[in-house]
Amino acid sequence: MPAVNSVVDSLISKGRSLMKFFSRMNLRTKISLGIIIIVLVFGLLSGILVSRLASQAMLSEIKKRGMTLALNLAARTTDPLLAQDFLRLKNRVDEIKVSSDDIIYAFIQDRGGQVLSHSFQAGFPVQLLEANILPPGARQRIQLLDTDEDFIYDFAVPVQIGAQRLGTVHVGLSREKAQAAVQRLLNAVFYITVGAGLIALVMGTLFAGTVTRRLDILRHAAEEMVKGNMDQQTGLAPRRHCWQIMGCEERECPAYGNRLQRCWNIPGTLCAECGEGAFEYCGTCRVYLESQGDEIQGLAEAFEVMAISLRNRLDELREAQKRLARQQQLLKTILDVTPDLVSLQDQNLAYQTANPAFLHFYDLGEEELIGKMPPEVYQLWQDTDPLGEDHHLIASGGIVSKEVLIGNDLGKRWFHVVKVPVYDEERVVGLLFTARDITEIKRYQEKLIQSVKMEELGKLAGGVAHEINTPLAIILGYAQMLLEDLPQDSESHEFLAIIEKQAQISRRIVADLLNFSRHMESHMEEMDLNRSISEVLQILRPIFKQEWVDVEVSLDPEIPSMVGDREKLKQVWLNLLNNAFESIGQNGAIRVATKLSEDGRRALVSVADTGAGIEPQDLEKVFDPFFSTKIPGGGTGLGLSLSFGIIREHRGQIQALSPVPPEYSGEGESRPQPHGPGAVFLLELPLHGEEMPEYTAEALAAPAVSLVE
Repeated sequence: MPAVNSVVDSLISKGRSLMKFFSRMNLRTKISLGIIIIVLVFGLLSGILVSRLASQAMLSEIKKRGMTLALNLAARTTDPLLAQDFLRLKNRVDEIKVSSDDIIYAFIQDRGGQVLSHSFQAGFPVQLLEANILPPGARQRIQLLDTDEDFIYDFAVPVQIGAQRLGTVHVGLSREKAQAAVQRLLNAVFYITVGAGLIALVMGTLFAGTVTRRLDILRHAAEEMVKGNMDQQTGLAPRRHCWQIMGCEERECPAYGNRLQRCWNIPGTLCAECGEGAFEYCGTCRVYLESQGDEIQGLAEAFEVMAISLRNRLDELREAQKRLARQQQLLKTILDVTPDLVSLQDQNLAYQTANPAFLHFYDLGEEELIGKMPPEVYQLWQDTDPLGEDHHLIASGGIVSKEVLIGNDLGKRWFHVVKVPVYDEERVVGLLFTARDITEIKRYQEKLIQSVKMEELGKLAGGVAHEINTPLAIILGYAQMLLEDLPQDSESHEFLAIIEKQAQISRRIVADLLNFSRHMESHMEEMDLNRSISEVLQILRPIFKQEWVDVEVSLDPEIPSMVGDREKLKQVWLNLLNNAFESIGQNGAIRVATKLSEDGRRALVSVADTGAGIEPQDLEKVFDPFFSTKIPGGGTGLGLSLSFGIIREHRGQIQALSPVPPEYSGEGESRPQPHGPGAVFLLELPLHGEEMPEYTAEALAAPAVSLVE
């Protein structure tokens, strides 16, 4: 089997090589070779068929002739055989032998099988006695004998009178000599076939040259078209045109003077014989009848029309391409410069492209984005089923416009998201995603709401404070008068002391409300920021030490003097330090640091503690009026609101972070180990009173500028 497979593979390989060689031939050679092969194949098939038919016919004639000779010899041998006239028998045998050169021998046997007479000159070959024995009762028997030199048909016929058999006659005819005539016929067929092949070669070459010459012209024109040269004319069409044949002078006709197209390929001709729908009547038109040709000419004319149509179409496409390129460049410029996030997904939601803002937002390259699915790209969008909505839009063709909040507590951002299906004719083939950052708008909305709320709250607080202040002063005055009249060890004195204490607390709350509602004029002057902080620390440090709370200070001496209200800023430091102290309780540390910004235009202040910290959900509300995380009665919730207002009045910024980032925690070995996550308040104050930029989520999420060395 391996050998057979090897032979089959070899034959297949040779067949492929032959087919490749044939495919590389030019058309003229193929046509000539095809004609020759057809003639030769049919000639050979005809020769084989004729030879087979002739051989069969000749064989039949040989058998008939041999049997006739044997019967004739048997009939003429009867009398000599009865008379035992051996001379006559010899004559009969010799006559048969010399009658034709294809008769090899003849001999006569008696009824016992003894040879009575034969035509052999060198003696009778005894092998013939057993070569073709005629059975008793048989009328004849033919046997093909192989003598190593020739094939001989041996014809055996009985010599008999009535039913009595007197002997047997044998005649031997050569098959090869009889088939020589057939061979001569085959030779004639072969020579005729070869001659016909040569004639076919000459005629085929002439015919192929006529056809291929015109096809070469078409091929050359096609090659020029491939190179971009559309001004191709084959020259195979008739030279006379319609206006020349018809003697037409309709110079306004679109066919007049047009040597590149035939008139029946030009719509809107003015020929009176054609009228509308001219091509339907071209079969009887003189121009068409005189100009029409064979299929190659028709192909050439169609080729010329195609070349002109392609040239016009290419001109239109080039112009359209220029317009599209301009529009594409304009659209690319718009998408490149727009801050909106724009992306295009296919019908399976895989990303196809995106603008630079989208790629920058997700920190991806365009090659990394292409082909990815949305879950592989973003993790921030707060959708329970991020792909469900997109699949629904692809299926329904709907549009989504919504506001989405993304990010974490330190970097939340609002986006206005629009998703629009992209259509190809009537089928949705993709999804266009756009997202616009509206965080600043949201902040302005919140600030506007907060401003209105604060304004109304201030009015309310001022009114309430004025209404409460008078009865509160009366209660406090009478309580103090009664305390002077009652013994200190009496129960009534104790109750009045409680009333006085709570009245004092209420009076302080009323004072805070008045301060909150009253816009106090600021006294802006040149001041030393570090000195104002040191003055407040000098007052509070002894109090803090009583509860084992250390205060670590790192003040940058490079900070120059600034413009501000010294007393108001002292109130801010006092509020921040008191809040830090109350958050710690006992055994902790407060770290106060100042630093000059890198651009030298801002002073950076941080107040960090090791207290309980601020919950994430409370970070955004710590500066709201009356918001407090202290126990009831522990504070009014106005201290940080007042501090926020003072810092904004100084055109600065204030922000709270919890837990404390490492860069604000400090590394003092004397400070006790912190017992909580702590909180840090970051302040930025311009040194020259210019407007400070708003804090952004990106700035807060990024590593903060260290305020300590």
